[in-house]
Amino acid sequence: MAIDTADVILFVVDGLDGVTSTDREIAAMLMKSGKEVVLACNKIDTSKYSDRMFEFYELGIGTPLVISAEQGLGIGDLLDEVIKHFPENKDTEYDEDIIKVAVIGKPNVGKSSLINNILGEERVIVTNIPGTTRDAIDTYFTYEDDSYVFIDTAGLRRKKNIYENVERYSVVRTLSAVDRADICILVIDGTEGVTEQDTKIAGYAHERGKGMIIAVNKWDIVEKETNTYRGFEKDIRTKLGFIPYAPIVFISAKTGKRVNKLFELLKVVNNNYNLRISTGVLNDIINEAVILNQPPSDKGVRLKIYYGTQVAVRPPKFVIFINKKELMHFSYQRYLENQIRQYFGFDGVPIQFELREKGD
Repeated sequence: MAIDTADVILFVVDGLDGVTSTDREIAAMLMKSGKEVVLACNKIDTSKYSDRMFEFYELGIGTPLVISAEQGLGIGDLLDEVIKHFPENKDTEYDEDIIKVAVIGKPNVGKSSLINNILGEERVIVTNIPGTTRDAIDTYFTYEDDSYVFIDTAGLRRKKNIYENVERYSVVRTLSAVDRADICILVIDGTEGVTEQDTKIAGYAHERGKGMIIAVNKWDIVEKETNTYRGFEKDIRTKLGFIPYAPIVFISAKTGKRVNKLFELLKVVNNNYNLRISTGVLNDIINEAVILNQPPSDKGVRLKIYYGTQVAVRPPKFVIFINKKELMHFSYQRYLENQIRQYFGFDGVPIQFELREKGD
């Protein structure tokens, strides 16, 4: 049962019904469990009914908290009380060998269907109603020699469409899922194409330095003509131009078509996410790049690149030592990035640069 694995149990009773025999049975079971229990009396949204909460003291599981889930009353106090009982320093991190994958995208693009197809079972709720998944759900999966945790997330909506507090919480959980992940699979609806919301979601993952794969779903029901695939890919590269490194795969979560291709890409992206280039090789690439294309200059002063070194992985990060930061134009930094990618690929992975003036 869920009780066996829980740290804290939230017991919600109907404050208008008073104490029932079922409430007493559940309370007795919870007391035997030895777990921390928080008791909440729901549906008490006016002072008219507030006195009824005292009836629930007889359950013997602590002071009842008055809430109204419908009106959102008392929820903050309830959460504070639950958090008090969380165990300190509990290890919630996954092993480094486990590849953490967040499946992200706007509502109703097939994120949950994709995970269910991968797992081969209905582990995540799937309906045609946008926003059914309201929380991030972690699911373990092993494919060949690699272990994964797939994080299904609530789709991000436009702010004007977020009416319920629970959906605001879902947005926070989605962004948190991206933060916890190593690689994000951005699922795009093939029948709609790239939307503004897709751009925002991808931008957040890119800024957080996450590996990225673009999965165009529902490709089985897209009406196709000559070069439909190429036209769609060109549209993605135009609208998501800030993640040109992300590989694109056209899939159908419903039929399973090309879903296995995702695992090939996940393996490649994960290897690139952890790839490290030796300082000697990196500087050979930089020196050759400088010879082929001279650095920019301003008012008679030319950019000088002394050397570079890789200081981190996950994502790969390079520190470049130069004479003046103001002389490093964005376009030249992009040129250096492209030169590095020409030799090492780094498919699916953002490359980060830090510029330092000599002596910093």
